[in-house]
Amino acid sequence: MQPSPPNEQPTPPLDSIRSGEPRGWASRRAESRQSMSRRPALGYGGQLAGHRLFRQQLRLGRRGLAIGIDIGGTKVAAGVVDAEGRILREARRSTPGSDPRAVERVIVELVEELSAGARIRSVGIGAAGWMDLDGGTVLFSPHLAWRNEPLRENLQHLLRRPVMLVNDADAAAWAEWRFGAGQGQDRLVCITLGTGIGGAMVMDGRVERGRFGVAGEFGHQIIMPGGHRCECGNRGCWEQYASGNALGREARELAMANSPVAQELLKAVDGSAGRITGTTVTELAIAGDAASRELLEDVGNWLGLGLANLAAALDPGKFVIGGGLCAAGELLVAPARKAFARNLTGRGFRPAAEIDLAALGPNAGLIGAADLSRASSRTHR
Repeated sequence: MQPSPPNEQPTPPLDSIRSGEPRGWASRRAESRQSMSRRPALGYGGQLAGHRLFRQQLRLGRRGLAIGIDIGGTKVAAGVVDAEGRILREARRSTPGSDPRAVERVIVELVEELSAGARIRSVGIGAAGWMDLDGGTVLFSPHLAWRNEPLRENLQHLLRRPVMLVNDADAAAWAEWRFGAGQGQDRLVCITLGTGIGGAMVMDGRVERGRFGVAGEFGHQIIMPGGHRCECGNRGCWEQYASGNALGREARELAMANSPVAQELLKAVDGSAGRITGTTVTELAIAGDAASRELLEDVGNWLGLGLANLAAALDPGKFVIGGGLCAAGELLVAPARKAFARNLTGRGFRPAAEIDLAALGPNAGLIGAADLSRASSRTHR
């Protein structure tokens, strides 16, 4: 969806539900909603008192509307989200370069536009990067010039509302736990496959961020010592083998070698092998191209191997896989499940985690940021 200029069309009423989800995501979300009555209640009997208190605050604080904002490298997406995780109104803008003040102005514009005629409880902001444990300062963001930026204080002053900052992968995981494919799980790991690999965990009803707030960098586990160079500076990181970038790189190498099996790939980009991307391969695989399906299977095998490593360390009940690469669906996930079963420590003598596709699509981060802000605004009153 391209960003729309302000005031190009009248804003729809809040009771006009728009999911904004591509085909496939909507059906998975509907299945998740229909299964809510069959899942165990989201209680935490026997857990620490702090977890019970948080759950109580969540129940009390989730009433009303909140605005979620997902800041990406190219666009800023925002929406009004209700207590059931539905987007009632949405708007988008292009990301204004790397100027922190310009980004703040865009956030204020979006909140003012979306809150017209509605009582908004709080604002949640999800972005790639590291936030401090208090959720007030962006320590580092790869897409924007945020370095130890006190963003919450700045925005609360401008918006006169409670504001919460959250890592975008954490926000997406929370949304899947609350409303999507992770409902009913007390140990959930979410993996986001895009340019790289993002990750997050919801454990006992809380987003687990680690001691310093930077947990979930699963894409940078070293899975092939001395392998492909990663942008993080290391070699052999998981995301160099199981991401959209990895898929595109392998396809380009195949095409540049003038392999006879790469003819459909070259035809799709008018013979320019350098233009092949992971999206190109995914689309051709869905259309039935054998070489593209083989490339996706290779990525799925690497995905399953990495999941087996995570299962050995974290022992979750379920992995939820989301992100743009999941448009391939079972063409990616089926080989991942096989590789996971083949590499799982103690296989055959232990329960194995489920592996499922995410249900909420590209709006998961927006939904999760809004819902977390609603709960947090009640907790910190």
